[in-house]
Amino acid sequence: MRVLGIETSCDETGIAIYDDEKGLLGHTLYSQVKLHADYGGVVPELASRDHVRKIVPLIREALASADTRLEDLDGICYTKGPGLIGALLVGACVGRSLAYAWNLPAVGVHHMEGHLLAPMLEDDAPEFPFVALLVSGGHSMLVKVDGIGRYEVLGESIDDAAGEAFDKTAKLMGLDYPGGPRLAKLAASGLPANYKFPRPMTDRPGLDFSFSGLKTFVANTIAAEPDDEQTRANIARAFEEAVVDTLSIKCRRALEQTGYKRLVIAGGVSANLRLRAGLGELMQKLGGKVYYPRGEFCTDNGAMIAYAGLQRLKAGQIEDLAVKGQPRWPLDTLPPV
Repeated sequence: MRVLGIETSCDETGIAIYDDEKGLLGHTLYSQVKLHADYGGVVPELASRDHVRKIVPLIREALASADTRLEDLDGICYTKGPGLIGALLVGACVGRSLAYAWNLPAVGVHHMEGHLLAPMLEDDAPEFPFVALLVSGGHSMLVKVDGIGRYEVLGESIDDAAGEAFDKTAKLMGLDYPGGPRLAKLAASGLPANYKFPRPMTDRPGLDFSFSGLKTFVANTIAAEPDDEQTRANIARAFEEAVVDTLSIKCRRALEQTGYKRLVIAGGVSANLRLRAGLGELMQKLGGKVYYPRGEFCTDNGAMIAYAGLQRLKAGQIEDLAVKGQPRWPLDTLPPV
């Protein structure tokens, strides 16, 4: 089975062709970072308009790079939610319309399920069951995964997600958008042990996350310290270490609670090298293994949507003709495959 995957949940237009026998055949990605940089964050209306401009040329490019013709396709998968409603509707309208015109089945894919299954695109893919840590700009959650669609959310962010905290803290430090990667780069030159920031919600039971207080603590530290490059680097490192330690503590709890020995990390923040190293050390101590997608599939992309959608199309889960977007969509409401 060969499918076309379409991702338009926020500020990246991702298109991919995936074959269940041959794997990923081709993918294209357009990022709107430059478009939104002047505003310090994503402007939803501009994001939607840019998806409209880019989506059809990118589909043509992906089909050509995968040497795939219309008659080779068996289905179309598009991101249905969660995300920005305008951006979601662009992908849903195009995906559902093409499926109707080409007489193909279509399926709307849950964006976070796409991230959760992104490590399946790798040669060393995890087997079920496992615990998944999903960390991105809009979401931080720990999920018990017993199979596709067999999800139990163990904990999630109650305010700022980890990626959102990275971006907001970077903005406090005067770093350009997108701030998360720039803060991580600055932290690499920071000195350890110069600052000790709190590890939020680790002094109480449970697996929920909260990073807004940590962001405020950093803001107060910045205001009280000299404004020079090394000080900023030291603060960035202390912040990054606080986030990584917090996520590691919560992951350990989730693994102990479930008894599982496999950990998946996915989403934009999973590209953070300090986080990967910290969770790698944790899994070594626990006698388990950590899995994550390659860097280009940590952020939003069409390949993860194509893979996740293909699994649901094979199970006979097909969208009706209505074009729908779900800006809010709990992960644990998905049907099993």
